[in-house]
Amino acid sequence: MEIAVIWIPADIEPSEPAVAVCLAHLRQHDYRLKGIVRAPWETVEQKMIDGEVDVVVIADPAHLPPDRSPRIEVAAPASTADEDRSAYDTQLD
Repeated sequence: MEIAVIWIPADIEPSEPAVAVCLAHLRQHDYRLKGIVRAPWETVEQKMIDGEVDVVVIADPAHLPPDRSPRIEVAAPASTADEDRSAYDTQLD
């Protein structure tokens, strides 16, 4: 079972709706929750580098900082990406 953290940026309020969406995703994928992180992205990045977590779950791609590392980009146009989201979700989780 993969270990996951939920990352909610500190400026997202109220956080409960985002947490609920992320928890549903964890249950759907049978991830083991290590915790909810409300710290800068670099904190989550370090947890990944250190091997503490396998998966970081977010409620909305807009929550990610644009200059984050690791950086993942989808080359498809937005409408195509939205239609094919389920295919991407299973590959990038």
